[in-house]
Amino acid sequence: MEEQKVVQRNLALQREWYGEPLGDRVRRLVVAFDVSQANLAEVLGISAPMLSQVMSGRRAKIGNPAVLARMIMLERKVLTPEVVSGEREALHGVLEEVRQSRPTVGRDSVPVGSSPDDAVVLTVLKEAIEEDGDLDKAARLLDDDFPALADLVRRAGEDF
Repeated sequence: MEEQKVVQRNLALQREWYGEPLGDRVRRLVVAFDVSQANLAEVLGISAPMLSQVMSGRRAKIGNPAVLARMIMLERKVLTPEVVSGEREALHGVLEEVRQSRPTVGRDSVPVGSSPDDAVVLTVLKEAIEEDGDLDKAARLLDDDFPALADLVRRAGEDF
């Protein structure tokens, strides 16, 4: 019974930290890229047992930020034409590209998610700049140097 409580707590933490349980995110990647969980673990740079523990909730987080960055890279590629096509060569190429990547993780390289805190930030931005056109102008000014912030400002201009 104690293990079940730990798993539930870890899954709740994953929802808080990653937006949803990591098992859901990983399963989508396994299906999209038509690979085994062990193969996906190798691409991400994590051991298969560790990935299994994270997916099942026996562990709460991915400790290596580069592994999380690779997972996000794959998630961003899911709707690209080469992945949507389902062609084995194309899927293998994308997986190999991500496997060989050496991502660095910083403020501007990990996307801002859609958490409850984001709604607060988006509301404050929207209220601070009254005309939606001003938000778009501000986002264009930020694009080159602060792309993640530019994206957040653009999202403030949308109905969320």
